[in-house]
Amino acid sequence: MSNQTVRIPADIDRPDRLVAGLTGRQLIILAGTAMLLYLGWSAARTVLPLPVFLLVAVPISAAATLLALGKRDGLSLDRLLLAAIGQHLQPRHRVAAPEGLRPAPAWITQRMTVATTNTTHAQAAPAALRLPAQTVTDTGVVDLGSDGLAMVAVASTVNFGLRTPTEQDALVAVFGRYLHSLTNPVQILIRAERLDLSNQIAELRAAAPALPHPALEQAAHEHADYLTQLTDSTDLLRRQVLLILREPADATPATDTVAARLAVSARRHRGDEPTAPEARRRAAEARLARRVSEAVDLLSPAGIVVTPLDAGQATAVLAAACNPDSLVPPSARVAGADDVITTAADHGQYPADDIPEPGTPADPPTATGTAAELDDWEVDYR
Repeated sequence: MSNQTVRIPADIDRPDRLVAGLTGRQLIILAGTAMLLYLGWSAARTVLPLPVFLLVAVPISAAATLLALGKRDGLSLDRLLLAAIGQHLQPRHRVAAPEGLRPAPAWITQRMTVATTNTTHAQAAPAALRLPAQTVTDTGVVDLGSDGLAMVAVASTVNFGLRTPTEQDALVAVFGRYLHSLTNPVQILIRAERLDLSNQIAELRAAAPALPHPALEQAAHEHADYLTQLTDSTDLLRRQVLLILREPADATPATDTVAARLAVSARRHRGDEPTAPEARRRAAEARLARRVSEAVDLLSPAGIVVTPLDAGQATAVLAAACNPDSLVPPSARVAGADDVITTAADHGQYPADDIPEPGTPADPPTATGTAAELDDWEVDYR
């Protein structure tokens, strides 16, 4: 057997080149445009001279060529055009409404109106916001509905460039061993988000007077000033490596072992056998937990620490992904989907004298509407 090295391309999702380095999508766009122009010339050549037809055909050909061959940010222009058209056709206002949309009270619709051509006003009609993630369980499993389940884990990093060639080969071998063990989809996501040092700066300034030596206090103040200058002069970013494992919820749970079959028979005998969808979902959660445990064991020889996220941490990551440039940093203490948000400050924020009479529109900056309308309208800050 000959020892021959076979190179595998890194971009396995790259479309095949059919003719003259063009993909099938590009050939369809160019050939379709050429066919339309030919049919148009065949139909209009008896009434239009060739220079006049070229004035129309040349811009169309240039636009089709640019659409087929042009790229921006790694995406072809035709896909970007289709995405722009789809975005334009989507509703502009979306609200979180898992229970369905309800009509807004009059004190909101009287202020939020859209002017039309005949100077009349129409009520703004938001659409329901449908997110891929429906809920996060207590164990940190993200329910994706019909798409299955997912679990998120954070992975530490290793400095690959400072290792010797032998150590680099060992790290690659460990990572390759983990990739060879995969039987279901895994996503490795590297997130970059803004780094807020305001808490660290405040803690430094607060702890500086309690230091045992004046030189240490001065050093703490100087370091706080340096961090303040660094925050003002540049955009600080931090990176986070996430490992996302997915499992389909409709897969049949495996019962190959004798212990598993005996457990199923015992549950059926007791009459507490769960329904088929619930059993498949529990089996998917068990497979996710086992796959996370395997990732922890297989990546630990490379110095990569894999830590599964709990329910609060997974919710914070999902919230940050939905609003990546938010000034409010994500936190594991965010309220859940079914939590009722109540604070002591909210009860005295609006005195009873400031609530307008029923039927009177409220001023936008201060009042929130009548008491009857507030009972029928729930404000969701998720």
